[in-house]
Amino acid sequence: MAAAGGKRWSLAGATALVTGGSKGIGHAIVEELTGFGARVHTCSRNVAELEECRRRWAEKGFAITVSVCDVAVHSDREALMATVKDTFAGKLDILVNNAAQTMMKPAVECTAEDYSRLMATNLESCFHLSQLAHPLLRGASVAGGGSILHISSIASYLGFEGAVLYSITKGGMNQLTRSLAAEWACDNIRVNCIAPGLIMTDMLKDVQVRGQHGSQLHVE
Repeated sequence: MAAAGGKRWSLAGATALVTGGSKGIGHAIVEELTGFGARVHTCSRNVAELEECRRRWAEKGFAITVSVCDVAVHSDREALMATVKDTFAGKLDILVNNAAQTMMKPAVECTAEDYSRLMATNLESCFHLSQLAHPLLRGASVAGGGSILHISSIASYLGFEGAVLYSITKGGMNQLTRSLAAEWACDNIRVNCIAPGLIMTDMLKDVQVRGQHGSQLHVE
């Protein structure tokens, strides 16, 4: 990601919220945005992992702020956005909805609780956090206006055995992206989605080792 001549473009002055930044894709996004000069806030449910990340980032000289949040919980999402508003003085330029859970379980064995938890974590959280961020993103000062990025998956448009609930949530995320992009273009807010393939994060390692046993895997 470099401009002509090898010079990196800059996000200096931009502010960003990345959910689930303590590991995996979210962790990489946090460090990449910071490397481009953005001020980044991230969250995780795991207090120990989050604090360890904050310590390592501080040692690298990264001014990344953190807070504990379970994105599946409505009140946690409201508290997270209130923290972001205070941290960035009411300004937000970039929202990355990354935090997610997955599960490997035959469709006939999935419970109502399984469905509700994955929906709340993977899809409802994206919609609600986008809603909460909307007034902040409308005031974005970076070139091009505010930006929302949803981290989807190839499972959103391909069929994978045992991943029905995860696939449903990611398919919904794709349509959420299309709908918000159309509705919020007039507010100068861009809404995009990327659908990565299989990346060897902790989530995928856990799926390989434990998925055959039908375990629910909590991932951020």
